[in-house]
Amino acid sequence: MSIGPGPDRDPEFLHQNNEGSIYVITGSMFSSKSDRLIWILRQAEYARFRVQAFKPEVDVRRGNDTINTFDQVKFPATSVEKASQILEKLEDGVQVVGIDEGNFFDMELVDICKTLARLGKHVVVAGLHSDFKGETFGPMGLLQVEADYIERRQARCSVCGKPASKTQRLIRDENGIRPAYYEDPVVVVGEEQYEARCRHHHEIPHRK
Repeated sequence: MSIGPGPDRDPEFLHQNNEGSIYVITGSMFSSKSDRLIWILRQAEYARFRVQAFKPEVDVRRGNDTINTFDQVKFPATSVEKASQILEKLEDGVQVVGIDEGNFFDMELVDICKTLARLGKHVVVAGLHSDFKGETFGPMGLLQVEADYIERRQARCSVCGKPASKTQRLIRDENGIRPAYYEDPVVVVGEEQYEARCRHHHEIPHRK
């Protein structure tokens, strides 16, 4: 297994188009996962691969029909409610399948990616490796087990500026802004409620 090709380097599948593969891009919030996904998909297009991207319907932060970065870089994408619809909506002749926010999909995403790879498709999935509690988020843990390539990305801690691999969820209530409690909901879409944190500054009140 390869642990990431390094920033701005081509993934290996662009140079071997006869076998399917699963490529996982993961990390905390604000670690440029979607930027990297879009970059890879564009490189695949330049290399004459036919590309189709998907995103979960639940993620409506910056539009329904595109993958978007915080810098407003966009790539066309098909929104789907559940993982099985990726196969249903896959267009003929597609060779590279991009999937953003894999953490929001149901667990069937793992089998869908395996099926696509068996069909000779190259699947590139970007998503959070853990939720704000520091626990495996949706299917991302199992996808890393199945991946042929894994690219782990880091952000910068919003408190100290050091490398960050954790996602901090913040709650605004009558007392101001506080870290989310362990028992608070996992999915609340909106990047303004999250920060990247290093291990030292990552807080999970009420965790046993």
